This record gives sequence, C-alpha cells and structure tokens, in this order.
Amino acid sequence: MAEKSVVQAVHDTLLEEFRRDERVMILGEDVGKRGGVFRVTDGFIEEFGKYRVLDAPLAESSIVGVAIGLALAGMRPIAEMQFADFSMAAFDQIVQEAARIRYRSNGAWGVPMVIRMPWGAGVRGALYHSQSLEAFYAHVPGLKVVAPSTPKDVTGMLRSAIRDEDPVVFLEHKATYRAVRGEVPDGGWTIPLGPADVKREGSDITVYAYGLMLHHCLKAAETLAGEGVSATVVDVRSLRPLDAATIVREARKTGKCLIVYEDNRMFGAGAEIAALIAEEAFDDLDAPVMRYGGPESPATPFNKSQEDAFLPDPERIAQKMRELAAH
Repeated sequence: MAEKSVVQAVHDTLLEEFRRDERVMILGEDVGKRGGVFRVTDGFIEEFGKYRVLDAPLAESSIVGVAIGLALAGMRPIAEMQFADFSMAAFDQIVQEAARIRYRSNGAWGVPMVIRMPWGAGVRGALYHSQSLEAFYAHVPGLKVVAPSTPKDVTGMLRSAIRDEDPVVFLEHKATYRAVRGEVPDGGWTIPLGPADVKREGSDITVYAYGLMLHHCLKAAETLAGEGVSATVVDVRSLRPLDAATIVREARKTGKCLIVYEDNRMFGAGAEIAALIAEEAFDDLDAPVMRYGGPESPATPFNKSQEDAFLPDPERIAQKMRELAAH
C-alpha cells in the first residue's frame, strides 16, 4: 500500500502496463522527450524508445486515426489528448470510426485502444483547456467512457481500460491531479469498467457525482452531517456503461436524489441519471430529482473569480443538499 496523487497513479499504472505488455504504446503531443505537459510519461521514451512513445504532430485526428490502425494491427495504443478540449478535432475518428468498427465488421474487429483526456476546470485553463465533454462521448454506443477520481480507482480502471478489447475514453480531471491523494494497493488488480462505487453511506439523501465534483460532494456531506443530515455519496465513475442497478438502489434507499456535475446543466450526464431514477424508482421518491451543474455559458472564464462562480463548490453543493433534505 502506497499513498499517491492522481497524476502519480496514472504515471505508475502506465509504466506497469508498458513493462507488462510490449504491445502497449502511447502517442500524443509532447509525450516523448518532454514527458507530457503533466509529466505523466516522464522517462518513458528513455526506457521504451521512440517506437513505443511517439511524439505526434499537433493533429488530434491523426493521433486517434493512427491509434486505430495500430489497434487493428494488434497493438494496445494509448492516444493522449493533451487536453480533452482538443479531442474535438478528432471527433470524427473517435465517433465515426473507433466506436463503430466492431459494429460495422459484425464483431470481427475490435479496437483495443485508450483515449486519455485530461478534462475539467478549476485550473484557470479558460476556453480551450477547461471543458467537460463527457456527455458528447457517453452518448455514443461503442465507446466506454469512464471518469475515475481517486488514485485507487484511476489505477484499477486504467489497467482495465488498457486491457479492454474496445475503445475507452479515459477522463482524468486535471484539478485532482496533484490535489487528491490516497492509498493504492500493490499488485496488478483491476477495477471493472461499469460499476459505480458508494463512497459514503447515508440515510436522508443520495448524491451522485464524478470527477472533481465527487470530492466537493464528500466535503459538503461532511458539512451536512454536522447539521443532522445524513447523505449517501455515489461515485458514478463510469458513464458508459452506466451502473443503473447501483444508481436506482441508492435512490430507493433515501427517496431524495441530487446529481452534481460541472458540465453545463442542460443535456449533461446528470439528465440521463435523473431520467433513469425517474423511470425506475418513481414510486420510492419523496421529492423531485434535482440536478446541479454548470451555468449556460459557452466556456469557462479565465478570470479566477468568474471561474469560481462558474464551478459548483462545496458550499453551494451543501446548500442544494439542504434544499433537497427540506422537501
């Protein structure tokens, strides 16, 4: 058992998988000599060479397209999008090609590749370095979309993603990279892609979150506990496949549900979770399902005070939890 930050967990897991399986390789902008903008692949090119650690041109469609070809040829490529925002330049390759090859080949061909995407706000990245794009990709059958937010979950789910036979969009929240630490067991264990995880048990309300918002919700739940409100906090962590069984079970336990995500509230992942609860647990609800997300702004502001206003935070989440508990 070792304590690690999220970014250290990503680095160490990639290193282990590179050493375990010579088919594993990574390609992206600055992943080689520089070791990535977040230093995730620091030292990789020296150990594994330029044919497994490829410094790519500034062309995300090429990065993903080449990774698809490598996967079809028997490799286990990891395509790094330097920031999730840049993946929009590869949207056609991800959605039209990688997600559909198994379907269009009648199951004959899989695309075992991982598309790593540092995502989210809270680091003053402004317009093109702060977006939440999970709803775009979770909408697409053929893709798996996961967003672990603790070092342990990052480790176990990244191993599973690399070993999966189909394309996985692996979201890593930048604001958790060095701010979130936790214990990670030794060994080559994995966490399946799909199951949610109940991070806190409660009896009055149920809160669903992922990414940075999970940690904000846990802090808010601590605050509410001091006020006599007991909150369950569910880490959704996998958006496709979505763990409907756990989501519905935890909704039925309390009858009051809040979904928190930093993406724009309209048409976000929270809407799908809310619809699922309404369809499957309606008779057990004691209040309308609530969503709390980002405002209807086209982008995250650069100015710190405006970025802070844009993002849900523990204090505002706690207030939403109070409103829900009062129903």
